[in-house]
Amino acid sequence: MKYLVALAFLGILGSLAVALFFMLRDGRDGRAKGGGMARALTVRIGLSVVLFLCVLLAWKFGYIQPGGLPVGK
Repeated sequence: MKYLVALAFLGILGSLAVALFFMLRDGRDGRAKGGGMARALTVRIGLSVVLFLCVLLAWKFGYIQPGGLPVGK
């Protein structure tokens, strides 16, 4: 489960980096803007939703337990 979460976070950060690249590159030198940034941000949203649903299902099926701080500390 830890590796899945770490991989999803790396995918989200990678998607943000790709969106930044397209934001800085597109529309220069008279070229039309492409849809690369929108696609990268769509991928980021999809990965975030999938990660949230996986964590929710893991909690529902008992694979992970809520920890929190001990009472009184």
